[in-house]
Amino acid sequence: MATIRTHIVSAEEEIFSGDVSAVFASAEMGEVGIFPRHAPFLSRLRPGEIRIRVDGEPDRHFFVSGGIIEVQPDMVMVLSDTAMRGEDLDEAKALEARQRAEELLQTQLSDIEAARALAELAEIAAQLRMIERLRKTR
Repeated sequence: MATIRTHIVSAEEEIFSGDVSAVFASAEMGEVGIFPRHAPFLSRLRPGEIRIRVDGEPDRHFFVSGGIIEVQPDMVMVLSDTAMRGEDLDEAKALEARQRAEELLQTQLSDIEAARALAELAEIAAQLRMIERLRKTR
């Protein structure tokens, strides 16, 4: 079976590196499915899930806060400020962070501060959606 070398890298560490049969990601223009010998492309990622498939194993799930995905026929590189394994997501922390961000939005903020708070809310919402999806698959 053909595979494609895949790397998922955060600002702190490489989260995953290995040969996979498929990669699914939330690209800026929509969901993408990447298979071996895929046409090259480069895209920004939305906050959300990266799912990788290795034949004969359950899919593996990762969360990225956004970032860049580079695809070559024999390689996929995901670069993100924040990336974590799906099983490492913490629902209680995400709910607490959402509450803080919502409270912050109720205060007097500059345009830049408000934009940052809204971006944080979007990332937290993506985390919570992924946690819910993972809960349903277990």
